[in-house]
Amino acid sequence: MTNTSQTDVAPAAPAEQSTLKTILGTGVGNALEWYDWGVYAIFTPFFATQFFDKAHPVSAVLSTLAVFAVGFVARPFGGFVFGWIADHTGRRFAMSATVGTAAIGSIVIGVSPTYESVGAFASLILVLARLLQGLAHGGELPSAQTYISEKAPAERRGLWASLIYVSGSIGNVFGVLLGVVLTSVLVESQMDSFGWRIPFLVGGVFGLYAVYMRSKMTETEVFEDDVESEPAADKPKIWPEIVRHRKQAGQVIGLTVGLTVAYYAWAISAPAYAISSLGIDENSALWAGVVANVVFIAVLPLWGKLSDRIGRKPVLLTNAIGLAVLLFPLQWMLRGSAWQLALTMSIALIFIAAGASIIPAVYAELFPTHIRAIGVGVPYSICVAAFGGTAPYLQTWMGDTFGRSAFTGYTLVLLIISAVVISRLPETRGRHLHEEAVDSPA
Repeated sequence: MTNTSQTDVAPAAPAEQSTLKTILGTGVGNALEWYDWGVYAIFTPFFATQFFDKAHPVSAVLSTLAVFAVGFVARPFGGFVFGWIADHTGRRFAMSATVGTAAIGSIVIGVSPTYESVGAFASLILVLARLLQGLAHGGELPSAQTYISEKAPAERRGLWASLIYVSGSIGNVFGVLLGVVLTSVLVESQMDSFGWRIPFLVGGVFGLYAVYMRSKMTETEVFEDDVESEPAADKPKIWPEIVRHRKQAGQVIGLTVGLTVAYYAWAISAPAYAISSLGIDENSALWAGVVANVVFIAVLPLWGKLSDRIGRKPVLLTNAIGLAVLLFPLQWMLRGSAWQLALTMSIALIFIAAGASIIPAVYAELFPTHIRAIGVGVPYSICVAAFGGTAPYLQTWMGDTFGRSAFTGYTLVLLIISAVVISRLPETRGRHLHEEAVDSPA
């Protein structure tokens, strides 16, 4: 009897260790990708004249922001390249490659020569580094989302999927806090000369550590079973498979379009918009953003767990419809104070969290194993680049040109589109990912 008990109990420790390794390896790498993306925008005022002509500081800032957009352009290519790698070589290898590529981009920016020393060559280095980071970020999300969804127990996949936005938001918050600390302890001349390099070097070093962590992780059983059942030489050609699953690709875009605009408007650019357009104090606005994002992080797992109990569709519809109903009241509530910004951001992010928490699981549940990463990565990256990447600009431009209600109405229309797409989706809660896609291709 004793021997039997020992046999039953012994395997528990490795399984628990594997779960911890999965969560840490996926979460740390994903957080660093988001951190790299955020600190570029946060520290732009300090390093813009290091890469472009100091004689024209406004032009230097605009040029630096234009390079930020280059990263978005590169994301769909990253979704294709790293999605293909994930579906053919493995999720683990693709995840290691994406975070390693992002780390290289950060280190290059952190050690780059300035415009004053090498002229326009400094600008070129910045563009190339941002291209690397854009490629990496375009490949990170589909690879990491697919990995965590395939590793998760089917009955808890919604909860596990919330790790993607939890870790990403932690990365964003860490970048903001680092900005607050550095600008508090360093004077402006120090920030301009060397302080701006610190966050990029920090991101690069931790990115290399994330590569090490991910190299020690195990491949998903779902992928390994797929390889065993269908060797690479016998796999269907990629383009015919993408065309065959174009309906699912369209569903990814429909699911994403409302969520990505709402997320970028409320989680990313709301503090900057409040500073520039509503006159809220810069430091207070940043802290309001930190508070709201902490609320966001706290509620993400709750929505994920709820979706494992009642289904994906009710939670997704709560996100799209609930936020659509609240958009104009939230606009009315947000006036000119930091507490109003913190409150409205928090309310919006509670509803945004309903979609963000489980969207990685829903993406994975729509596609079969052999095309899961690239099938998500390409349409998702295109949608985020086209709609999420332009949201901060449109929010400011529409507000100045047509009034604040114009951008709110634009977001409302996109959320309604997402709600219609969600209503037509099959319920995928609890689906085993070894199975073929639940919705037949168009």
